[in-house]
Amino acid sequence: MSNTSKLKQDLLPFLTRDEISSLVKSLAKQIEIDYAHKEVIFICPLRGSVHFTADLMREVQLQQQVDFVDVKSASKGGAIKIIKDIGINIAGKHVIIVEEIIDTGRTLSFLRNRLLASNPASLKIVTLLDKPARRELPIRADYVGKTIDDRYVVGYGMDSEELGRNYPDIYFLKN
Repeated sequence: MSNTSKLKQDLLPFLTRDEISSLVKSLAKQIEIDYAHKEVIFICPLRGSVHFTADLMREVQLQQQVDFVDVKSASKGGAIKIIKDIGINIAGKHVIIVEEIIDTGRTLSFLRNRLLASNPASLKIVTLLDKPARRELPIRADYVGKTIDDRYVVGYGMDSEELGRNYPDIYFLKN
């Protein structure tokens, strides 16, 4: 049995692609209201946020740019380092970090501080899923699609050992 089909056996349905789409549209509308007539720069942390960022960008009817960062935690609780930094100047710009899920908040806190050092006009965070039970640092998203319990999720960019990112729906890992 392949790893992919083994993973599928260990999953319970959580959010369908239609439910995800509805959350994305709702978040996009909130962003459009808050940033009416302004340009926004979406910052997409690789890899998990790619699906959400692409869908959100298609829904947000504002002038926009996107850039990508790759930030890694060396180990559980270890040092965080930038593998790939942003390539555009965000000074004086309206920046939105796009996260598929906020878990401990360590990497996101690091990224937020890194971006604030570049003096954006504003910096907000949008997350599809928020898992506050796992938070190690007091960081909150400005826009939250759905708050979830402390369960492991797979699909729509989120993976289990690099498997499942491509699933269009989101699943809980059975435990």
